[in-house]
This record gives sequence, structure tokens and C-alpha cells, in this order.
Amino acid sequence: MSKKITLFCSAGMSTSLLVNKMREEAKKNGKDYEINAYSLNEVPQYGPDADVVLLGPQVRFAVAKVKSQLPGKPVDVIDMRSYGLMDGKAALALAEKYL
Repeated sequence: MSKKITLFCSAGMSTSLLVNKMREEAKKNGKDYEINAYSLNEVPQYGPDADVVLLGPQVRFAVAKVKSQLPGKPVDVIDMRSYGLMDGKAALALAEKYL
């Protein structure tokens, strides 16, 4: 069964570019991950099913709230550089630290 990596940002739009890069990287390495992006207000809907949750740097202020909404789930923030460069490899490596 594939692991679920779920990203949340302000609208889910810019992050979808990063999701595509992460999917490419995972596929290249033969990893079976389900990687999706949603807006921050969808945490209660999609967060509970995730194996790891990553937040876009523009919503880092919400990390404590997201952690409280998803007790026991790994939640981290993608660093500004990786996000800005749409570095799928770096974002995937961050998620894999928790898988």
C-alpha cells in the first residue's frame, strides 16, 4: 500500500507544482507514494489519512494548529529555499524522514 504525503498551503495552487516534482522524483526512485496538495482549511478533511503532512512556508504560522488537529502525525514545514526552487527532491527527502 502506498504511503500518503499530504501538503497544505494557502490555496493548494502553487504547491501543486511542487507535488508534481515530488511525484516525478518518487517515480524515478521506484517509490510508491500518493502525494497531494490541498488548502490549509482542508486539513480536517485530508490530514487524518496522511502518513506525513508538510506545510508550505507561507503557512508556517499554522504549524502548531495543524499539529493539534492531527495528534501523533508528523507535521513539518518545507523550507523557503526548497519551496521557492520547487525542489521536489528536497521536499521528498523531508517527507521521507518521517516515513
